[in-house]
Amino acid sequence: MVNIIIVTHGDFGAYIAEAAENIAGQQNEGVKNISVSQKMSLEDVTQKVEKAAKEYYVQDGLIFLTDMPGGTPMNVSLPIAAKMENTAVICGLNLSMAVSAFANRKNLSFEELVEKIQTDGKRAICEVKKLLNKN
Repeated sequence: MVNIIIVTHGDFGAYIAEAAENIAGQQNEGVKNISVSQKMSLEDVTQKVEKAAKEYYVQDGLIFLTDMPGGTPMNVSLPIAAKMENTAVICGLNLSMAVSAFANRKNLSFEELVEKIQTDGKRAICEVKKLLNKN
């Protein structure tokens, strides 16, 4: 089973994880949320993410879900993941991505799960009225 670490600004990741569990089911193991506060130093954030990475790393893989490209959560997660096999850092976290990760992390390979999370996240970004008017 692939493990997931959610790293976001503020409590965004905690709320996304809670909502995703309401849809995909309770994640009793293998999921960790790290909330980054502006009150935390970069060193504190790095230590938290490093500790979680060591604790949650498994041979099946570890995926970091972060909220935005170029933000502190991504900037801290990327060098940590770069030192580990079977890891990915996926930016732009939305609810569809979290649901996809939670629902499929037990039955997809690492590579398949990384692709599915990205596909489902991109598919969720749409202007619905235009889609409905096409039909």
